[in-house]
Amino acid sequence: MTGNHQTLALLLFSAFVAVTLGITTWVSRHRHGSAEEFYAGGRLFSPMENGFAIAGDYMSAASFLGISGLIALFGYDGLLYSVGFLVAWLVVLFLVAELVRNCGRFTLADVVAARMKERPVRIAAGTSSVTVSVLYLVAQMVGAGSLVALLLGGTSEAAQAWTVIGVGALMVIYVSMGGMRATTWIQIVKAVLLMGGAIALTVLVLMRFHGDFDRLLRAAADRSGHGMSFLAPGLRYGGDWTARLDFISLGLALVLGTAGLPHILSRFYTVPTARAARRSVVWAIGLIGGFYLMTIVLGFGAAAIVGPDAVRGSNAAGNTAVPLLALDLGGGAGSTGGTVLFAIVAAIAFATILAVVAGITLASSASVAHDLYASLRRRAKPRSEVAVARTAAVGIGVVAIALGLLARDLNVAFLVGLAFAVAASANLPVLLYSLFWRNFTTRGAVWSVYGGLVPALVLVVLSPVVTGSPASLFPGVDLQYFPLENPGLVSIPLGFLAGWLGTVTSAEPPDEAKHAETEVRALTGAGAV
Repeated sequence: MTGNHQTLALLLFSAFVAVTLGITTWVSRHRHGSAEEFYAGGRLFSPMENGFAIAGDYMSAASFLGISGLIALFGYDGLLYSVGFLVAWLVVLFLVAELVRNCGRFTLADVVAARMKERPVRIAAGTSSVTVSVLYLVAQMVGAGSLVALLLGGTSEAAQAWTVIGVGALMVIYVSMGGMRATTWIQIVKAVLLMGGAIALTVLVLMRFHGDFDRLLRAAADRSGHGMSFLAPGLRYGGDWTARLDFISLGLALVLGTAGLPHILSRFYTVPTARAARRSVVWAIGLIGGFYLMTIVLGFGAAAIVGPDAVRGSNAAGNTAVPLLALDLGGGAGSTGGTVLFAIVAAIAFATILAVVAGITLASSASVAHDLYASLRRRAKPRSEVAVARTAAVGIGVVAIALGLLARDLNVAFLVGLAFAVAASANLPVLLYSLFWRNFTTRGAVWSVYGGLVPALVLVVLSPVVTGSPASLFPGVDLQYFPLENPGLVSIPLGFLAGWLGTVTSAEPPDEAKHAETEVRALTGAGAV
């Protein structure tokens, strides 16, 4: 990349960082220090504001960089991510949003603990939430590193490492100083920027092909080297039964995982009522739906205009397809238009990463303080809990930085698929059982969380992701005993099975009165915080 690219993109990065730090500083001066203020922004956001913030939280580096890259490299098979991420919101809207808002206060564990013994349930749910959040954070860190490596010519591993460290430091500042209110406003700003950038690029791609989407697809197929098979299933997940089962596993994880993501669930507590939570999701679905339709155009556009070989040459996992597409659409390398458009897209992608890591870090630090710390210190005061949350943000930042440096060669959408699989295995079963099963017990809740979490993590460690293949984290080691890259097909049913087994073998009778109270609160909002 030329010096002009670097200078302009770095100026735009700096402008976004300055604006977001300004928002954080302004919010920190007006905060009250209460737990409700830090975790839920005082519950003062409107459905539209919260809908934009949810969309901002969800449209991550995986969406903007990873999905477009996978479509550019694998055509039809890359579409599964776009479809899965979008369909997942129907599960959230119809099964989770309103009920979670009515039953909880700040975290997933609040919903489950409402009718169980608090301590074991909070420790289990808190552990699971932190694990999912750290996995999701790693994907964003990898996206940041790929972006800056491209900006600096793709050769500097030191620059990539310092970028990951810088993103980690900024997210700690956002969370510890501004809490949920600052994080929400950062998400809103980022959602507007991202939608604007995606719309502009989509229009430019379609203009290049005179608005003919069929012509775009044919050009992508011709450039791919695979012919029309580029537009048919099987390029990535075809061939043998292992690949097909991986396809099903990934689909399950994406569709069911969203409803178990801690940073998405915590968004429902930032509005004053359950009705507002449901309306927030409707706003979010509209924004997210439009965005994922555009990623399809951008992915095939990158295949047709840039070419899969050039995309793979810049980044083996395809994470840089959209910035390269912007460079070409603006007039190519060395042109003023190309320089400006590339810099804008790179800055938007960087803004996307910063905003998402802030939201995830806040959700995970809330789990550490509100669930783990409060359970171990039974009489934790709200103010001391908030102080612990701020400290936890630092620790989570350090872990995410270390893992981000380790996993920097993996596709970001693929990494997020792993986080979704763990969320669907550990968090979704216990959430649905707590809301809908009258006989559910404390043992069932604890077994459900660990029965999904432990197998999911073990299967990932024993999969081709970690060892046993040239593209794995440790290619020189071979501990590959599980053939699938995504564990969802096995670990999600295990989470549900463990919850059922723990309940039917439990000596503790189910608390009918608490279930009735939870049911009334969930369905009517009576007694909701």
